[in-house]
Amino acid sequence: MLLPNILLTEGQLYDGYDEEYDCPILDEDRVADELENQMSEGGVIVDYHGCDFFPECWFHIVFVLKTDNSVLYNRLETRGYNQKKLKDNIQCEIFQVLYEEALGSYKEEIVHQLPSNEPEDLEDNINQILKWIEQWVKDHRS
Repeated sequence: MLLPNILLTEGQLYDGYDEEYDCPILDEDRVADELENQMSEGGVIVDYHGCDFFPECWFHIVFVLKTDNSVLYNRLETRGYNQKKLKDNIQCEIFQVLYEEALGSYKEEIVHQLPSNEPEDLEDNINQILKWIEQWVKDHRS
């Protein structure tokens, strides 16, 4: 199960709209409240561009995708990001803001970076994540 993208479209978990970045403003408290029951059941993958508002106890592992700046620039430009949004996203990648946020929010040993430059990286990342899941299941069988 991938969250919160489904919840965002169904649950109206926004708290306004940011004109400068041309995107909705997420109500992080509502998202956390909405996810709590699903997360307690386990077996959930959360796909989001940040992590500092998710409780540490929800995750056994955190993967942060890392993209080369030139690849990221072209990717975001193709999506039609305005110059401010594009510049800020590139700066976040340069300074590894999301990686540092993950390290500050969770135990260092569960935070891992994965490359996200080429289409082949997607398949490699999926395979690596599947191997981790298989090993985790073996290690935690009752």
